[in-house]
Amino acid sequence: MTDVFARDVVVRYGDTTVVDHVDLEVGTGEWLVLLGPNGAGKSSLIRALAGTVPAEGTLQLDGDDVRDLPARELARRLAVVPQDPVVPMGMRVTDYALLGRTPYIGSFGVEGPHDLEVVGETLERLGLGTFADRSLGTLSGGELQRAVLARALVQEAPLLVLDEPTSALDVGRQLDVLELVSELRSERGLTVLAAMHDLTLAGQYADQVVLLACGEHIATGPVEQVLTEETIRRYYGASARVLEHPDGGVVVVPSRPRDPAAPAEVDALRRG
Repeated sequence: MTDVFARDVVVRYGDTTVVDHVDLEVGTGEWLVLLGPNGAGKSSLIRALAGTVPAEGTLQLDGDDVRDLPARELARRLAVVPQDPVVPMGMRVTDYALLGRTPYIGSFGVEGPHDLEVVGETLERLGLGTFADRSLGTLSGGELQRAVLARALVQEAPLLVLDEPTSALDVGRQLDVLELVSELRSERGLTVLAAMHDLTLAGQYADQVVLLACGEHIATGPVEQVLTEETIRRYYGASARVLEHPDGGVVVVPSRPRDPAAPAEVDALRRG
């Protein structure tokens, strides 16, 4: 079964095309990672899927057009952790996380015991239990990023969409967050679509990857097939070794470039 189906998706900001006829499919229970250098179109594709930017082409969740779904129904199916969330700094962590329960709260707008239970458990699992009564403005960048993730997780949507979910976290918290997502994926049959910059983390967690560059679709497949030394050199303009991890997946080890001219290929691609 396919949770996400996108075909010939185009996103434009004014006269600039940032996603250019991209195809995407994510099967139920799959973890798919969007890869690509800065400006590849990863975030714009996610925003199109979430219905927050206009887009051309086919964009479906469980066979239904994203653009036809009422906001409450869309929020029950898809939870998004954006790269740059709008955060009310004076709000308590608990109250902010409770916003994720909005699709399930009735017309009187009062949360029930189950809503509070879901929020409490999620904050604990993210290491935020002791921060529940603190305002968002008192949190560090990493703590705030986990609070944003908590708001998405309490939606209990079957599809979790993450836009750079570990960018503000230290290496320990990065692994904590991704392991929690992995656990929830096993427990709930969660489907995960994530845009990531860290190639090693992508190589450890992704079932499939989609590589974008300058808004164009470059490759789709298992991480071992797509994430190669040649691919990294050509599209990231970087030298790296790609090593198999003994527990599965790959590890990307950057190295000093042997060919200083390699980034010119990336520039040429950007110029078209």
